[in-house]
Amino acid sequence: MATLIGVRTWPHVVGVWLGFLAVVAVIAVVGSLASVTASESYTELTLPSWAPPSWVFGPVWTVLYVLIATAGWQLWRSAGQWRTVQTELSLYAVGPVLNAVWTPLFFGAGAPVAALVDIVLLVVVVAATIVVFARRDGVAALLLVPYWAWTAFATALNAAIVVLN
Repeated sequence: MATLIGVRTWPHVVGVWLGFLAVVAVIAVVGSLASVTASESYTELTLPSWAPPSWVFGPVWTVLYVLIATAGWQLWRSAGQWRTVQTELSLYAVGPVLNAVWTPLFFGAGAPVAALVDIVLLVVVVAATIVVFARRDGVAALLLVPYWAWTAFATALNAAIVVLN
């Protein structure tokens, strides 16, 4: 395994994973601050019959955030040097930013159409990230597939809410 500087120790490798997790956690907190009343607002909307109950979103996103952080870390770990995966990680970073913007748009601003545009971009970015990650590390790419699948589902849900409301 290539190294960044000298020998990689397990504390260093774990520390980098915790760093990825911390960045994703900050993005999650930013999104959650705008969703303080999201559960109540969600139940007031006209929803499609296949919409999950509001309590599902928290546990699902918790798991997804861990997978997102682990995917970035796995790509870094397999590459050996930050500069080797700079392009991939730059694209990867766009996803959580778009993700963080969705909640304030949908719930905070009450702008489901703008949120739909945001989440469509997110689905495209996550798909592109999976493709570029797969060229370097299949495990890192696979870790993002549940994120893409849930985001695609959420896109359909957002679109249905726009139509129904």
